[in-house]
Amino acid sequence: MKKTNLLLKKQKYGISGNTAVKLCTWLKKSLHDKGICYKEQFYGIKSHRCLQMTPSANVCNHNCLFCWRVMEYVQGKFENFDDPKKVVEDSIREQRRLISGFKGDERTNQKKFKEAWNPNQVAISLIGEPTLYPYLNELIKEYKKNKFTTFVVSNGTKPKTIEKIKPTQLYLTLPSPNKEIYEKLCRPLIPKGWDKINQSLDIMKKKRTRKVVRLTLVKGWNMSDPEKYIDLINNSVDFIEAKAYMFIGFSRQRMIKDNMPFHEEVLEFAKKLEKISEYKIVDEKKESRVVLLQRGNRKRIIGSQ
Repeated sequence: MKKTNLLLKKQKYGISGNTAVKLCTWLKKSLHDKGICYKEQFYGIKSHRCLQMTPSANVCNHNCLFCWRVMEYVQGKFENFDDPKKVVEDSIREQRRLISGFKGDERTNQKKFKEAWNPNQVAISLIGEPTLYPYLNELIKEYKKNKFTTFVVSNGTKPKTIEKIKPTQLYLTLPSPNKEIYEKLCRPLIPKGWDKINQSLDIMKKKRTRKVVRLTLVKGWNMSDPEKYIDLINNSVDFIEAKAYMFIGFSRQRMIKDNMPFHEEVLEFAKKLEKISEYKIVDEKKESRVVLLQRGNRKRIIGSQ
């Protein structure tokens, strides 16, 4: 764990125990008025006020080939997770430390910097599976006490936790149209991972929170059988994000650049999904190689529902 933490610090992560924070590229761009994250465009989340973190740094039950995580140095299981209140306090402190240098940068929008000092949106994802954090539901409640909206991004392998939590928006990553590709691409460290993802999809259908399925599209691997993706999703969520795998981080040791689809290829796949389902393309962001599809009348902008 110490070796992992040292490497993460070199990569400019803020680390406290098993909690990790990292500034998103789009947060930095937003502070310089150079653009916004697709989440702001799609859902109204302000990029410069978004805190990207994980309460379970580098702890995951998948070893996905497309993940930028530094999984090569992780062995065994980790315990002694911090309590939710400490995680919230530490994550805000680390976020402020990481953005502090922007105050003296003449390129920085100072109004945005003052707002960024008090983040109001948290993306609980980053480099670890958040549902492996044993107090995730309590953590979400603690962030809400601090007036945060909460996005949770999960691989869906802990269906009981998926059933329990109530974030502002819940993402489930669907990495494959079938079990065979899933096991080769995600290399699960748990038994019956595919069955558990399917259980989580069934649970998602019953949940009333805002729900998203994210398709991480890897060229040459899982950009096939759109009808099987639609069958698996089974109208269980409000939104589908078709998003390209990005050739970044430690995934470059496992994948090749040609595995990263162009935006036009992602859009073409999204059109195939649209043609055979009730989901309709409602937005796209070329820089992030992502297309948004929606079913039903859920308001896209957070707070407008």
